[in-house]
Amino acid sequence: MSATGRLDRIWIKRFHRGPMDGVERAALRVGRGLDGNANQGGRRQVTLIARGRWDRVNEALADDVDPALRRANVLVSGIDLAHTRGRVLRLGPCRLRINGETRPCERMDEAWPGLRAALDADWGGGAYAEVLDDGEIAIGDPVRWEAPAEA
Repeated sequence: MSATGRLDRIWIKRFHRGPMDGVERAALRVGRGLDGNANQGGRRQVTLIARGRWDRVNEALADDVDPALRRANVLVSGIDLAHTRGRVLRLGPCRLRINGETRPCERMDEAWPGLRAALDADWGGGAYAEVLDDGEIAIGDPVRWEAPAEA
């Protein structure tokens, strides 16, 4: 697992089952998630996917599928999200605690035939997290894993 990466994309879903709107920057709020996002609170405040894993999904589908179809809030590159439950990830100035694996649902096949199966194995659907720090994140921000003592 690489130690550093980059925040590549940010999406906000403004209403339930609504489109994923790409944004350049977004505010994170402790205990809530992304400002303006339909899903707020709980253990699943922010959803993340990894570019490396998404590239393997595209290979499996033999196409260049837009990662917005995954319906995650954040796309990161240079790090792996698999098997990271309990770890703390820093996105720019903010920390997120990874609470689990995001399992792909039937909506994935509605978005792109075969997408659910391509995402199914080994944390392919990404991870979900809770926000530990208020702050603003932006495309291009550095992404890195916190050492256990820092968390």
